Order: sequence, then structure tokens, then C-alpha cells
Amino acid sequence: MTLVHVPRPPQSALNPDRPVSALLKAQIQHLHDAERNLPPRHRTDIYINAIKTEGEAADYIRQVTTAIHKAHEEAAAKRGRGIAIAAAADDGEGSGRKRMSSAKGKRKAAQGSRRP
Repeated sequence: MTLVHVPRPPQSALNPDRPVSALLKAQIQHLHDAERNLPPRHRTDIYINAIKTEGEAADYIRQVTTAIHKAHEEAAAKRGRGIAIAAAADDGEGSGRKRMSSAKGKRKAAQGSRRP
């Protein structure tokens, strides 16, 4: 695999007092929509229209991301670790496929016998 060198941005590129861009506003709105689906105890209650700088946006994004992770961890702990898989013994009954209703089967058979 070819290694691609990406230069570090200059220190002057990091400006928390810079006004938020349209792209950052869209990301804030997206996170706000995700936050509304969280349980109330995990919501930040931050009024997103008050976010005016990149630094404020970074703080909001960090808080919501942390809240999403905490909510997920709590839900996973409540469910138990891992994925529960229900396994059934193969008793030899059928192949697991659903059978067609007799009307559907008749229609398919009739379509197959038609000639153009």
C-alpha cells in the first residue's frame, strides 16, 4: 500500500474564535437531531442557535458525542454484553423456507405456461 504524506495544518489554522461555517452549522443541526432521540438525562439542553464560533461548536459536538456514547453504553449494559442469539436444534422439519400460498403458486404456474 502506498503511504500518502499529509502535512499538518499550521497553528494559524486553529482559531476557536472564527465564526461557524455553513458546513459546521449543518453538522451541529445533524447532531442536534440525533441528540433529540437520546433519553432526557443525556441531553445537553444547549440552544444551538446561540453557537457562533468554532470553539463553541467544538464544545457542543464533544458534549453530544460523549452523551451518545454514554447512552449507548448504558443501553448495552442493560441488555447485557454481547449479542444474544437464539439457536434452534435442527429437527428435520422443513428447510426454513416459507411456502407460497396456494393462490400465489397457481398464479406463478399459470404465468409459466403462457406463450407469447
